[in-house]
Amino acid sequence: MIVAFSVSPLGVGEEVGEYVAEAVRVVRESGLPHRTDAMFTSIEGEWDEVMDVVKRATAAVEARSSRVSLVLKADIRPGVEDGLTRKVETIDRILGADTPKS
Repeated sequence: MIVAFSVSPLGVGEEVGEYVAEAVRVVRESGLPHRTDAMFTSIEGEWDEVMDVVKRATAAVEARSSRVSLVLKADIRPGVEDGLTRKVETIDRILGADTPKS
């Protein structure tokens, strides 16, 4: 399963990078495959291990803020591994086929 999630404190002002970094630290230390971009962190693994990481990442932000926003989207597809890489490779392959030859 792949879960894309965003966790952010509310009521702390516009600069939330320090708070979000604590959540990303939890993800990185989990050892699970992951990617972080400007809007979401995606993490891949089994249901229980992924949800545990999301819960701990949320708790890391909550430890510094009394109110937290969590947005989560999941792709639940048993038996699929390395989806974080394979999905992007599929798109790149398709787009590569569309590239005009010089």
